[in-house]
Amino acid sequence: MPKRIMQGVVVSDKMDKSIVVNVERRTKHPLYKKYIRRSKKYVAHDENNVCKEGDVVQIQECRPISKRKNWEVITSAE
Repeated sequence: MPKRIMQGVVVSDKMDKSIVVNVERRTKHPLYKKYIRRSKKYVAHDENNVCKEGDVVQIQECRPISKRKNWEVITSAE
C-alpha cells in the first residue's frame, strides 16, 4: 500500500525537529453541492530544522516517531 502524501503550510516551527503543518482540502457539501474548505493540522518530523513558518511543504506517512508524530517532511516547495 502506498504512503499518503499531502501538501500544506507550516504554521509552527517552535519545536526541535518537529513542525506543525496545516493541510487544507476542498469537499462538496452533500445537500447544498457547494465546495467548502476543511483543514487539519499534522505534526511532522523535520530532521534538520530547515522548514520555517509560512513555508509550503509536502509531508509523507511514516512509522510512529512519537505519540502524535507519524508524518515526515519530504520537500520544501518554496
